[in-house]
Amino acid sequence: MPLEQVAPDAVELIRAFRERGAAGFQDLPLADSRAAYELGCAANGVPSEPMERVEDLYCPVDGGAIRLRHYLPRDPGTGTGRAVVLFLHGGGWVIGSLQTHDRLCRRLAAVSGLDVVAVDYRLAPEHPFPTPLEDCRAALGFVRAQAAGRGWDPHRVVVAGDSAGGNLATVLATDPGCAVEGTTLLGQLLLYPVANLLQESPSYARITEGFPLTADSMRWFRNLYLPDGDAAGDLRVSPGLRSAAELARLGAPPAFVVTVGLDPLADEGIEYAGLLARAGVPVEHHHLPRHAHGLFTSAGRIPTGARLLDRAAAWAAILAS
Repeated sequence: MPLEQVAPDAVELIRAFRERGAAGFQDLPLADSRAAYELGCAANGVPSEPMERVEDLYCPVDGGAIRLRHYLPRDPGTGTGRAVVLFLHGGGWVIGSLQTHDRLCRRLAAVSGLDVVAVDYRLAPEHPFPTPLEDCRAALGFVRAQAAGRGWDPHRVVVAGDSAGGNLATVLATDPGCAVEGTTLLGQLLLYPVANLLQESPSYARITEGFPLTADSMRWFRNLYLPDGDAAGDLRVSPGLRSAAELARLGAPPAFVVTVGLDPLADEGIEYAGLLARAGVPVEHHHLPRHAHGLFTSAGRIPTGARLLDRAAAWAAILAS
């Protein structure tokens, strides 16, 4: 795809990526892909926002623990009953960490005024499906268990995530088996989410080279996350397979959805936003046809990403008010 079709504020990053050889995540050894993603997010993310407090917490899982990171914004609400954004990072369930999305989470907390709890769920292929999802559900249970002591309201939780994290957030918001008693999800904030790993949409055929995330990248992530390929039809993997009638019956919460056109996930994200709307779910959907996947972890270099991240934070704040 020629650079003339890339949005003006993103074209320099895509040009630089191509000049460096345009190696996708799948083209590198796994450890190198993880390291490259860390470096890219550090170089291109939004500036780090000061917080009242940032602390790492530990959530019990399987006899061990996963790390969570709590961002308390300056001038938070006092006493009990503060809403929480549970943030699940992207990276194809294979790469990414608390650190790759640290500045994004700080920005969400600063602009929304809400507490943000980010989840360092275990990654595939060492921990394939369903472990990452189970870790995220455990984190929601941790928010409920810690609510009284930390001033949180477990009935005012927004689940949020980008890419694979958007997939995990969507499943928490729509799958009855993932519900955590004593919690209520106010909304789902989905940034170019994975909605359907069973069927490749036409956007897979459009985005095959020249961008950090391509169709081959997604196939690589899928194969590492789902060593049993039959699991792709599981609704805990492909929530976009649900019908509008089923989502309406389940009472899916309001959604904020961002899709980008230069992305193999574009069409499935658009379809999922439409599915929610047909189910009667309030949806705010933003589609940017000339931007690429990774917009939000590159929002320090792409002003459109920073503006839309602030809009997402404002949406969460209004929802939680």
